[in-house]
Amino acid sequence: MSVVEQITHNAEWHKARLAGVGSSDAAKIMNGEWHPLWMQKTGRAEPDNLDDILAVQMGSFTEPLNLYWFGKMTGIPTVECKERLTHPEHPHMHCELDGNTKDGPVECKHTSQFSKPEEILARYYWQLQHQMAITGAELIYLSVFYGNSRWEYYPVNRDNAVIENMVVAEKEFWRHVTEDIEPPHTEPVEAPTISMDDMREVDLTGNNEWAAAAADWLENKSAKAKFDKAAKSIKSLIEPDVKLATGHNITATRSKNGAIRIGEMK
Repeated sequence: MSVVEQITHNAEWHKARLAGVGSSDAAKIMNGEWHPLWMQKTGRAEPDNLDDILAVQMGSFTEPLNLYWFGKMTGIPTVECKERLTHPEHPHMHCELDGNTKDGPVECKHTSQFSKPEEILARYYWQLQHQMAITGAELIYLSVFYGNSRWEYYPVNRDNAVIENMVVAEKEFWRHVTEDIEPPHTEPVEAPTISMDDMREVDLTGNNEWAAAAADWLENKSAKAKFDKAAKSIKSLIEPDVKLATGHNITATRSKNGAIRIGEMK
């Protein structure tokens, strides 16, 4: 199976999306977009075709890399999870997780490099709470690529009061779908603001993986600074017309774009 076939969704997947309220649907419901969503769920309008939306497809194709990078950067064991999950009490509520950890799910996003963290957290807040409502998790990790130059992650805590109201809204919306009743105009519910100052602090003194990584970081901090200084000095000695420099068991090679790569002689 090709990478494209693994990432893109077939007709059965699209049909299953219409049979309940998914994570992105939860955001539309809480944002007051009941009528266009109701039109799609009742077959009166075609579902949004996202196949040709570059930003959406880029997010899908970078999910495996996002999960890998999350695990690598945090040291938290992470597994890919594409199984469709259903709420134990409300079968119309379902979701698909990008990844999972022992602490909670991981949701991967790829956004503009100019996006602000507060905007991203607000944009996906309902989707994250919806997933925690279904899984019973107390927190979820939002792992975000900003363009191709920056990555950040944010632990988002479960809010039971918010989830309670969201479950009621989703249940009422789904009643309009199953009873084929056109929904009334609904006002959007503003997502709670999560600022960086509100995010929790944790003490990982008892975490063995953290302890080992911290020891390695401290041990190699000065060595890395010395290494970086040496690399800078070596590159400064390469004159503009030199494509290869050797000596003392190292090589410095200039690529076509002008970048200099230093390596060990073999």
